[in-house]
Amino acid sequence: MLYTDPRKSYSIVKTERVNDSLILTSERGILRISPQNANIIRINYSENGALSEEYGLGIVFRGSYSDWKFSETPMDVTVTTSEISLTVNKKTSSISYFDISGNLLLKEADFQSKYICYYDTTQTVADENTVVEEIETPDGIKKTIKQATKVFDRRLCNTKLSLQFKDDEKIYGLGQSPDGALNLRGTTQYIHQANMKIAIPFFLSTEGYGILSGTDGTAIFNDNADGAYLFTDADTEMDFYFIYGPEFDDIIKGYRFLTGKAVMLPKWAFGYIQSQERYESQKEIIDTVEKFESLGLGLDCIVQDWSSWIPGHWGEKRLDPEAFPDVPEMIRTLDEKNVHFMLSIWANPAACTDDYKEFAEKGMFFPASNTYNAFDPKARATYWKQLKAGVWDKGIKAFWCDSSEPFTPEWTLDEPIAPYMYQNFLRDASQFMPRDLANAYGLAHSMTIYDGQRSVTDKYRVCNLTRSTFTGGQRYGVILWSGDISARWEVLRKQIPAGLNFCASGLPYWTLDIGAFFVRRGPNWFWNGDYDKTTDDLGYRELFTRWFQLGSFLPIFRAHGTEARREPWNYGKEGEMFYDAIKAATELRYSLLPYIYSCAADVYFNDATILRMLAFDFRNDAEACEIKDQFMFGKSIMVCPVTHPMYYSINSEKIENPDFTRKVYLPAGTDWYDFRTRQKYAGGTWITVKAEIDTIPLFVKAGSIIPMIAPVRNTAQAKNSEIEYRIYPGKDADFTLYDDLGDGYSYEKGDYRISKLHWNDSESKLEIIK
Repeated sequence: MLYTDPRKSYSIVKTERVNDSLILTSERGILRISPQNANIIRINYSENGALSEEYGLGIVFRGSYSDWKFSETPMDVTVTTSEISLTVNKKTSSISYFDISGNLLLKEADFQSKYICYYDTTQTVADENTVVEEIETPDGIKKTIKQATKVFDRRLCNTKLSLQFKDDEKIYGLGQSPDGALNLRGTTQYIHQANMKIAIPFFLSTEGYGILSGTDGTAIFNDNADGAYLFTDADTEMDFYFIYGPEFDDIIKGYRFLTGKAVMLPKWAFGYIQSQERYESQKEIIDTVEKFESLGLGLDCIVQDWSSWIPGHWGEKRLDPEAFPDVPEMIRTLDEKNVHFMLSIWANPAACTDDYKEFAEKGMFFPASNTYNAFDPKARATYWKQLKAGVWDKGIKAFWCDSSEPFTPEWTLDEPIAPYMYQNFLRDASQFMPRDLANAYGLAHSMTIYDGQRSVTDKYRVCNLTRSTFTGGQRYGVILWSGDISARWEVLRKQIPAGLNFCASGLPYWTLDIGAFFVRRGPNWFWNGDYDKTTDDLGYRELFTRWFQLGSFLPIFRAHGTEARREPWNYGKEGEMFYDAIKAATELRYSLLPYIYSCAADVYFNDATILRMLAFDFRNDAEACEIKDQFMFGKSIMVCPVTHPMYYSINSEKIENPDFTRKVYLPAGTDWYDFRTRQKYAGGTWITVKAEIDTIPLFVKAGSIIPMIAPVRNTAQAKNSEIEYRIYPGKDADFTLYDDLGDGYSYEKGDYRISKLHWNDSESKLEIIK
């Protein structure tokens, strides 16, 4: 017969309030319950005999909260604030969470809800035994360690938090995934950084709560026959926050209470941003901007992609003087046209560069790597010093931090791999950087830019377009984009839930490559577009136009890609349907600038979200909560993109008997107006609407005020525009119109203007209080 020692018990044997935390001790481990405010409770669990005082890199709230009480019975321990309570089963240590009325919000698994497995970690020592292979990737030369000396680093653990979701509960967030899922129930989500993936270990529930993990390593969310759980790969203990809303805006407010405010971007960032892979000279930059000007097309920023450096000097933070002979003069010329310039910068300089040599001499690279160690404050200061001398001092004030994961080994493969294998790749990356920081590099890299820029001036707001960030990234002025996607209608459809889940993860500024990065089908798994003839294919022109219309209703409006030019005139000319539709989308974007910029202020002052899945405003409408291809843009406008071809398929093949309509669901609880026709509809219904190429269907909630201006060519021209207030009646309405200098940080000191607008529906009267 087999015999074994009994499993250590989870039964609570001791309960003690220590300062502002409640400590519950069992034979198996120690559970710490620490309210952070009336709506948020932090949970820590350890099985090594002690609890740490560590916090995740993205957590800024490190205070305490004392306005709570606890009670104890033979069966359980209850902690209560003014808004929520939780009950710990004293036999199992499992926790149930309730609102203040006693309604169950979430219940952990009945048995072994909190599991920990400890292991030893090592760090790489670069010495005579180290063997490194250099691999050429689409992100430059990357180093791979084939052999190295390893020494003991410290003891870490896997954690597994097992949960019991309600049958009709819906889960969102966890960053950005390309898989097309909106509601994450019934899925497995691998939470790690990659090109086309952004990891944020935070999810929201339609039951009115969110869970934020304190981990900085990789994680897995699982909800299938194997159970519902959140697994973390590399921590010192289990660490998570329960955040009560109940509305999604309230949950996001709780997330930002813990991780920091989302700072204001410059106003120009909300205009049109033109990018492509790539402009090749100063002259081409100026010529392109002048053509926008001559055609009367809106433009606020033009972007210089990679290889702006001297040939062979990958990642060097200075421009090639042959291609860009007078950068300050280029910037002055663009400034005169009210156009801003953004430059792509990288974290992995080539060995021949002065940047590399300085990092190497100071020991500021990861071991056996050419990626600088952004977790080292001295390395961050050195990176900014190089950037300031080579770029900032020449007048360039906006940056694009590309490949900021920074390890994407899957990008070297010809074929895609199973999702779970990415976790194995990232464990291999722990040879370079700490395993418990595997997801946080992009956050640290964005600290480099934000802290560096703010150390020299408050005149310009940080504007950092980056491919990767992490918990708390919103406090560093980042804009995320969805990576190097491919030109297919299926990808366009999947991009919408990708962006919605990302913004539901607490970070407000997201965009994509309008038209997709890859247009053709190439040799690698990721190079997977459908249009070998690129802009000569009318099918691609239609896809680009619909993508452009979607992009005009994202927080950031930006075109980019390779293999095909992305300027509007490459898709037709005036009088042709695709060009005219692109121009109309740009003009509508600029007309809505007062609405958009006021929404951005709402993000900063009130922790709002601009790109809103329907669950933000209609979480009790089960049908609305499952819709992937509609969303709210701000709190008033519902956007219904067209995501299927109507005119042409691949190779300009004309579609027979096209249907120029799409179905739209109007969420319950309000009436709706067609934005263009003002026709009124009842909520809680499906309707069929016209959706020709010049139209992206838009609907406005009854009881809304939409401030608009006449179309302008850039945000600077909007300064003195007369504002028209469009009223959509049926309810009283309020709107806070915001404006400021458009750049700089004086808004932090109260230097801004607001007007309070109120629509009295019974009297049909608009009141404006300035």
